[in-house]
This record gives sequence, structure tokens and C-alpha cells, in this order.
Amino acid sequence: MLKDEKVLVTGPTGQVGFPICEALARENEVVGVARFSNLDDWSRLESVGVEPLKMDLGLDSLERLPDDFTYVLNFAVVKSPGSNFDYDLAVNGEGTGRLMSHTRKAKAFLHCSSTAVYKPTGGRKLKEDDPLGDSHQVMGMATYSISKIVSEAVARFACREFGLPTVIARLNVPFGDNGGWPYYHLLAMSKGQKIPVHPNLGNYYAPIHEDDLVAHVHELLQAASVPSLTLNWGGSDEVSIEEWCAYMGDLTGLEPKFNYTEEALGSISPDPTLMHEHLGRTRVHWKDGFRRMVEARNPDLLLS
Repeated sequence: MLKDEKVLVTGPTGQVGFPICEALARENEVVGVARFSNLDDWSRLESVGVEPLKMDLGLDSLERLPDDFTYVLNFAVVKSPGSNFDYDLAVNGEGTGRLMSHTRKAKAFLHCSSTAVYKPTGGRKLKEDDPLGDSHQVMGMATYSISKIVSEAVARFACREFGLPTVIARLNVPFGDNGGWPYYHLLAMSKGQKIPVHPNLGNYYAPIHEDDLVAHVHELLQAASVPSLTLNWGGSDEVSIEEWCAYMGDLTGLEPKFNYTEEALGSISPDPTLMHEHLGRTRVHWKDGFRRMVEARNPDLLLS
């Protein structure tokens, strides 16, 4: 991990941002920028040694934000309900550019993107140079994939324009003791609800545990360059929704039920070759991580 650095983290209260903030704050000065719509998040950050700063990257001036950070980690994302493209593009796209302009003196900038930028291919592993597309429209998330694609383009431009070494990490399925997409599947199983999956069998992903997310931060920042480097960021092991739900069923005795529908997200399995080259293999096997997740959040559901 980094040590004795001044680090800015946007999106510090989220699924990915919070555990990384908590780890970084042990040996660094960390400022966490968010809108703080949930006031409890402010005290939660303070409790782990992070200095909170309330700010909307799409609307607010950045004058109150220091410009002497040595590293910047951008996990901020807005997914407005409906189709509010104007605001979502302002935050995700313009906000990324404004942030990189303001912090151009940093040693490196990590921009967290998503494998949601890829055009679904029906199961083939996706490489960084594969076609992009709107994979999340089918789920009713009209702005998400497009906003992520736009923010990548802005980050690539700002990297060259300001000479700011940048790495763009396309995140797949983060999970851990604080939950994640697989945890919502567990909750559905506990209520006897059907889990929506695409009818093309083999809904493959690469879930990555929060411990590996934390462990990769240093290597990601070291990989930052001008022009920017884009790489997939997920677990080393490919696994399907059906398989991980079956495993959680083994742990709990709950039976997964599926609703096969075209309105579910299709397989998005990232090719890990470039990630392995720069970051190495992930260390937490998905089964170990899933057991830990259930133990942390719903130990009452475990059979043993």
C-alpha cells in the first residue's frame, strides 16, 4: 500500500471506495469527496481516519478542494433513475475532466470505469480492445454504460492534455464483507424470489473480493502512464451467476430459482491477461470470498 502520501478518493462511501479508503487512511492523509446524501457516511469515514469533503463534481466549484494531492482515485459515479443524461454526463464525464484538471500535479490518477462499457458478445471473454456498447440499457440503466464510455474518453484526453499519468480500470463484479451484486442474489434466495438471468446459458463474470481491490491500488497507480493505460479489473477466476448461486445454496441450504429473461444483463467476462501482466493474479478465491461475505452479513443463514 501507499505510505505517507496525500490521497484524494472520490466516491469514498461506495462498495469499492470505502474499503480502499479505510486501508489507505492507516498510513496516508486521505480526503474523501462525495455528495453525502446519507449523513451517516460522513461519520463512517471520519471513524476510519478519512477527512470528508462534501462536493458535487458535476455542479460545484472545485475551489475548496486542495490541488496538492500526490495520488487521485476516482470512484465517483452517478446512476440517476430514468434517463437524466444531462446530470449524469455532467458528473461522470465533465466531472472527471474537471477533477483531472484541478489535480494535474498528482503523480498518478486512477479512474475506475466498468466492464459495462463492453458490447455483450454472448459469452466470449472480453479484451480491452473489443467493441464498446450499451450493455446496461436492457436493465433500465439508460445512462450507465454511456456515461462510463464518455468518462473514459474524457480521462484519456485529460491524461494527454495535462501530462497526468493515468490508468483506467474496467471493474467487473466487486464484492466482500460489505456486500455486492452476489449478496443481492443471496437476499433473493432467502426470500424465495427468482433471480433474473439471461437465457443464453453461461452468464459468466469475474467477481473480485475487496481484499484484492485494496491490494491492487498500488500496482494500478504504478501502471499509470501518458497516454493512459486501460485494463480489465476483476477476479482471476471466471464464474457464472448460476454457479455462485448454487454455491451459496450449498452454504445455506437455500435453493436458487432463476427467471430467464432477455431483460437481464448478458455475460460480461473480462479477459484477465493484461491485468495479470500489471497486477498479478487475485489472491482471494471466489468461493472463499463468498463464504466470508455470508459469514459477515448473514451468519444465521449458514448451515455450518
